Formats: sequence, C-alpha cells, structure tokens
Amino acid sequence: MVYIQGHSVPQANHEVLHELIAARNELAQIMGYRSYAEFIVMPNMASSPEVVKSFLLEMSKMIKPKADEEFEAIKNFKRKSCGQKYVHLEPWDEAYYTAMMKSSAYNLDACVVASYFPLGQCIEGLKMLAESLFGVTFHSVPLAPGESWHPDVLKLSLQHPEEGEMGYLYLDLYSRAGKYTGCANFAIKGGRRLSETEYQLPVVALICNFPGSHNLSVRLNHHEVETLFHEFGHALHSLLSRTDYQHFSGTRVALDFAETPSNLFEYYAWDYRVLRRFAKHYLTGEIIPEKLVKSMQGARDMFAATELQRQIFYALVDQTLFGERLGQTRDTSSIVADMKRQHTSWNHVEGTHWHIRFSHFINYGAEQSGASYDDCSFIHVGYYSYLYAKCFAATIWQKLCQEDPLSLTTGTTLRTKILQHGGAKEPADMLNDLVGDGILRYCNGGIVPDITSFSDEVKLMEDKQEQILL
Repeated sequence: MVYIQGHSVPQANHEVLHELIAARNELAQIMGYRSYAEFIVMPNMASSPEVVKSFLLEMSKMIKPKADEEFEAIKNFKRKSCGQKYVHLEPWDEAYYTAMMKSSAYNLDACVVASYFPLGQCIEGLKMLAESLFGVTFHSVPLAPGESWHPDVLKLSLQHPEEGEMGYLYLDLYSRAGKYTGCANFAIKGGRRLSETEYQLPVVALICNFPGSHNLSVRLNHHEVETLFHEFGHALHSLLSRTDYQHFSGTRVALDFAETPSNLFEYYAWDYRVLRRFAKHYLTGEIIPEKLVKSMQGARDMFAATELQRQIFYALVDQTLFGERLGQTRDTSSIVADMKRQHTSWNHVEGTHWHIRFSHFINYGAEQSGASYDDCSFIHVGYYSYLYAKCFAATIWQKLCQEDPLSLTTGTTLRTKILQHGGAKEPADMLNDLVGDGILRYCNGGIVPDITSFSDEVKLMEDKQEQILL
C-alpha cells in the first residue's frame, strides 16, 4: 500500500511534466534543434542523443545477465524466508530483502561502521589525501566580519610549498532549517589569469547536511563519507585549476566529463590503504579493521548490477521523455512502464507513476542527477553522464591509481594532465594523455567511454556474488 501510494501521487504532476516536456521541446526547436535532448547533448562529448542511447543500450545488454541473476537470488531468498515454494518478487520487496541478505551475509552494523568515521577525522582524511597526492595543505583562516552566510561555516586556505596560496574552501557541513538540502560543491569565484604575475584565486563552497552544529564528533555513515569524498573531488578540481579564463575554471568542463574527478575520489573512500590513515574509533582511537572494510565492500558489491541497471533505466527514460518523438505525447506513464519492463528485471506495478515524483526531470531534464557538481544553478548534465563518469573513473583508477593510490607521482599526473586545465582543453585529449589508449571510443561522431575496466569491476562483483549465494 505504501509503495503504490508513494509512487502514484501527486496526480497533478502529470500535467506539470507534460507542460515541461512541451516547453522544452518548443525551446529546442526555436534554437534550431530537433529535441531538447539534442539541444543539451550536442555540446558535450557524446554530441548526439543517438550516441547516448547506443551507449546506454550497450551497457543495458552487458549488465542484464548479472542483474537477472541478482533478481533470482532475491526471489530465492524471499521463497526461503516465507517458507513457500512459489513466490512472486515485487518492486516493494527489493529494499526489504536486499537489506536482509546483506545483513545475513556480512553481519554489518551501521552504528559500528559509523563509529570509525567521526566528522573531524574525515576532514583530516581529506587533508591527508590532498597533501599525499598533490603536496598541498589546508589551513584554517579566520572569517572577516560579514564574510560568512552562517556561523557554522569554516574557511580553509589551500597552500602549496612552492606556489603559495592556491585558493579558498568554505565548509558548510551541518543541516539547519531553510538550508539547501543536498550535498554539493558551488563555485563562488573561478580562477583566472589577471596578468603574467597575478592570478585570481578560485573560491568554492562545499555544502553538506550532516546532523549537529560545530560538532566534529558527529559520526558519519559510510554513504555520507563517500559523498564527502565525491564533493571534495569537485572542490579540488576547482582549487587546483589554473586557467586563463574563469569561464573554463575547474568543473566548467564538457558536462558529460564534469563528474569524472569526483567519481574517481569515491574510490579513495573505499580503499583500506586510505581509510587506515584516518578512520579511527571515536572512543578508543582504534584504526578501522581491514576485515570490516572488506565486509563493507562486499555489501556494496552484492547488488551492484541491479543498481547499475536502475541508473541505465533512469538515463534512458530521461533521454526518451525529452527526445524528439515526445514533444506532444501526453501518456508518459505507458512509455515509462514499457521501458521498465524492457530494461530492468523488475515488474511495473500498474497504477504507479514514479516518474512524476522524479525531481531530476525538473532541474536536469535530459541531464544528470544529483547536485554534486559545481554551479548547479546553471550547469546542466545529461543523466547518462553519471555512467560516463563511472566508466572513465574505473579506467583511471585501474590504470593509474590502484597500485599506489596515495603516491605524489600519481597526484601530480592527475593534476598536470586533467585538474589544472579545467575546461580549457578537450576532455578526450586530457583523458588520452592521462592513461593512453583504452579509456574512450569514437562512435558515430561522438565519444563514449570504453567500458572494459568498468565491466571488469562488474565481473569481479559477479564472482563474489556467486560465492555468497551458492
């Protein structure tokens, strides 16, 4: 009852979505494009909705066998739990039974995990990461009267031993009434060259919504730690950028490339060699046990194909609803239902309309989810870009970072070949220069990621999954 009700209201949003689709279609045609999706995608690496869809369909085909296996495993678990020979697996079963299966396989306690991630230690972990990779240090800076928008805000200066001051980072980490509710990195001022000897330093704000106020002992769950590292990747992209013009500073890049550095930094939140440097028990100071981290990794990987399939489905819906054939179509529900049956392992529940509550269509139609990128007030990214970033980051991690993730050599390579250029160089040139061949492919006039490294990760997950489920 809860699932059906939650996925079928408010009915008025059907008309809102239809008006949005029609208005964006009209805008695109005024601008000389066939669809809003084409209008958004053309300036990016993909260059056309056709390239995006071919990439998404390739990913969908790749992941389907593994997602189907996971679906059957959940179904078998439900059958055993219910003591019945024949059961149907419904969409509302997923969260319930996958949580039970993860708990059964790994015996993870979220409170135990969080005890190793007090916020203060996590901030120290970010500082350690920046110093190890890039040789830079963060220092607290007093706020001038009236400089901050709230007393909770902290200001840090980024400094390099030879290059001096490199930029400023505001941290606004705690939830409060009336505050923007997501987690994001906002550029307040882009870097730019003022003269041969003077540079306008970048200024960014990293916004989160952790509980408490000025309480660095607040303990984060690991998803929050991963989000913090993700946003920190965006912040470093801006702070380490050294471009002539602020229009190209930091994350002001091709929009299906912007999430790559931040996705790369998520790997650091899962690597034990990194975690053991800062993740310590808030009472005893004990370093997080490697066995616990392996259990966390196993639980993360357990239904990775199902989650990836869901993201592919969302991206396909995004491209379809804002594609050229839907400019005047009102029945979006049947289109979304057909796509769910075609591109996921799960049933569609008649009478539900989850897409009318999918707020990413409002802010990022034919664009990317999550306010995890810079300048989200005007930057629009296709939802498919999340998957682009996953693939690019997987290749970079495996080919450059995995062997020695905290190496200054690794960090210098990342900085000089990607981060410092912002959007002043073509993403394809930067990616090829960073890792050589095997990170992207040219497809029908556009660029798509090479999926080899990412599919290797999925296969590794499959092996682990088989061991768990057999």
